[in-house]
Amino acid sequence: MSTTTTDRATLEQPFLLPNGFVIPNRLAKAALSEGLAERDGSPGARIQRLYGRWAQSGVGLNITGNVMIDRRHGLGEPGNVAVEDERHLAELTRWAETTKSGGSKAWVQINHPGRQTPRTLTPHPVAPSPIALPGSARLFAKPRELGAAEIEDLVRRYATTARIVTQAGFDGVQIHGAHGYLVSQFLSPLSNQRTDAWGGTPEKRRRFVIEVYRAIRAEVGADVPVAIKLNSADFQKGGFGEDESLEVVHALTEEGIDLLEVSGGTYTSAAMLGVDESLKESTRKREAYFLAYAERVRAERPDLPLMLTGGFRTAAGMVDAVESGAIDLVGLGRPLTVQPDFPAELLAGRVDESVVNPRRSGIKLLDNLTELTYYSVQMWRMAAGKEPAPNRHAALNVTQYMLNNGIESLRGSRA
Repeated sequence: MSTTTTDRATLEQPFLLPNGFVIPNRLAKAALSEGLAERDGSPGARIQRLYGRWAQSGVGLNITGNVMIDRRHGLGEPGNVAVEDERHLAELTRWAETTKSGGSKAWVQINHPGRQTPRTLTPHPVAPSPIALPGSARLFAKPRELGAAEIEDLVRRYATTARIVTQAGFDGVQIHGAHGYLVSQFLSPLSNQRTDAWGGTPEKRRRFVIEVYRAIRAEVGADVPVAIKLNSADFQKGGFGEDESLEVVHALTEEGIDLLEVSGGTYTSAAMLGVDESLKESTRKREAYFLAYAERVRAERPDLPLMLTGGFRTAAGMVDAVESGAIDLVGLGRPLTVQPDFPAELLAGRVDESVVNPRRSGIKLLDNLTELTYYSVQMWRMAAGKEPAPNRHAALNVTQYMLNNGIESLRGSRA
């Protein structure tokens, strides 16, 4: 599939957020969890090299991977950056400067894993309710239910992290409210079965994300963009569905959220990876996995800026999605791990599509692991000053991932 130079002008146009913040073009690097922080949770030389490479990618907006709000009990995987206070302000400042050195804007994705933290990192995780992650007992311990005071402390932690990273020079922040992490856990009736002020009804389940947004906004002010990554659905029976997701969108829009990034799924039902059975083949062929939901949002909240991530591979698909009015920004994740110059090449008319396709091992239960490890290893190569290796065998990637993160990462995926 190809497109024309004239068509690509759509993707080259700046985008103005309602608060006056300008994103230089319509291509954004979506958050990708790098697993490259130093042992103390700071962004070191490997993060700098990776983001130095991505700084020249041609995107208008560069969103970091998970930055966790609790380094002791809240890491989602080995190597997460964690920001609780100002002890690593100098390193964070260098990270912001590096990320913006090519002219893009830089936002930090802020997160807490809740129950979705490996037992090797946190043997006693916390969550809205004491409900274990389905089918993953060997990797994830059953969580302890959060007390009301602990929930309020977590809300403050999100805000503190937002204040520090923007103080360091990042232009904005994104709340991670998707993929089964803590915000997503509060939103889902499967993982939040509380009967107090934080659960029991859709309104109470979304209270946590609303309070997080309010606390962040109070810290960073009106001029700093505050965005959210939100599931269209978690693709689990009885879970968080599109109708309830739309209610969350309405509530956040009324609060003043600056941008919504649409995604979907959890790591037990990984629709966002394009390998889960919940995605129909017709959806994959349409490229944008969650475009139909984005169109629903656009119809009901026409003034809310929308970014869509998941499945975009061709210039024509990206242009069509933006020109249709369904979305404003195209989110690119995996293509940038294999082709770090893809956005610039695409905008210049030198390429029409990414070489990325879902990686399949041939063993159904290992497909998610194969997919994740393939792209993680590409990031690690760039962090070491090497180029990506797109044709590297899946078995080598899985082996390297296990050596870095432990054999438990493989066992958990099989559960």
